[in-house]
Amino acid sequence: MTQGGVRRRGAELEASLLEAAWEELAAVGYARLTMEGVAARARTGKQVLYRRWGNRAELVVAALRHRTGSIVDRIPDTGTLRDDVLTLLRRMVRRQHDVSPDVIHGLLAEVPEMNPEFFTVMREAMTAVLRQAADRGELTLDALPARVVTLPADLLRNEIFFAREPIAENTLLEIVDDVFLPLVRATAGGTSDR
Repeated sequence: MTQGGVRRRGAELEASLLEAAWEELAAVGYARLTMEGVAARARTGKQVLYRRWGNRAELVVAALRHRTGSIVDRIPDTGTLRDDVLTLLRRMVRRQHDVSPDVIHGLLAEVPEMNPEFFTVMREAMTAVLRQAADRGELTLDALPARVVTLPADLLRNEIFFAREPIAENTLLEIVDDVFLPLVRATAGGTSDR
């Protein structure tokens, strides 16, 4: 737990662990990433990692968020629901470029072992975006079915997991303009136009 003879604690220790995880991931890839390897790189014991993250998938997701920031920390407010949702989806696509397909497919394989909290980030972000839209009078939030809230992110996540090519802008437009907004209009009285 020491680095240069100084004991690391709290946020400093966590940042150090996440940086070590990112470096180890870059060095060995997802398939060969181990908690032991990350601990060795961070010059600590693996129990320090397991106190914070239940498995390597949770550690890798946390390292990615540490590196790029959390989507929830920067909720877009462009003035329209459509543009806010597109901004969130574009951020998800940019994150895809920060990790290799090896990492994406490794995480997909380990989703059942991950803490469900790791999947609430996009729900929180979409809820905030929809709340802003409701405040602007674009929709009635209480009329919106819960499953619709994360629909754009869920559809994009599916594209990311199974696509062999980078996600095209046209795919994002289809998700928002052809699926999400018509559904919002039909169920929550949305008035957003393209």
